[in-house]
Amino acid sequence: MKRFWKDVATVAVDGGHDIHLDGRPVRTPGRAPLTLPSPALAQAVAEEWRAVDKDVDPRAMPLTGLANAAIDRIAADPATFAAGLAQYGESDLLCYRADHPLELQLRQQASWDPLLDWAKTRYGAPLVTATGIMHRAQPPASLTALSEAVAARSPFELAALSPLVTVSGSLIAALALLERAATPDDIWSAINLDEDWQVEHWGEDDLARQARATRHADFDAGVRLLELL
Repeated sequence: MKRFWKDVATVAVDGGHDIHLDGRPVRTPGRAPLTLPSPALAQAVAEEWRAVDKDVDPRAMPLTGLANAAIDRIAADPATFAAGLAQYGESDLLCYRADHPLELQLRQQASWDPLLDWAKTRYGAPLVTATGIMHRAQPPASLTALSEAVAARSPFELAALSPLVTVSGSLIAALALLERAATPDDIWSAINLDEDWQVEHWGEDDLARQARATRHADFDAGVRLLELL
């Protein structure tokens, strides 16, 4: 789609704030009004539309994309979407540790154990750790507690959690961000700990660097959406 509008404005409506292009409300791909739940998010989404030059590039409008997902995909059945995210607790990145070398093991313990301890205290959800990549079953009561924590979130919170969970491979890390129990920088370092170790010892090629930049952009979009809600 090419840019056809001159003016972008936010308009207060029942239930939130709409985005208007030349006085006409923007709609999602599913033809629902693009109604944002907070004025801060509405202003940020409006800025994405103002920044369009000639052609609309979805990759340059991550907040709009996440808002569309919240309205079109998640709001209709938030329980099912939440259940899909909660499944990551069954194989959370933070639970799978290296069996060598010792320095890497110690880094993982220092970075990941505090997040698991937080989840145990916050949700009553202790998780067990294992070395290697073989699946290790988690306590059913812990998985239930984590599932309930995710299910309690709004469609827009679930939309923000989605890239955080999928990029990180860690439900616990994503929940810690949502509840501001850790900073985005600390979480980004934690979830890339193994990759950073490999880069330190073996270097990084251009494809890996580009893939990481893409993941970081998706991660940042989820973080920013949480901050704006």
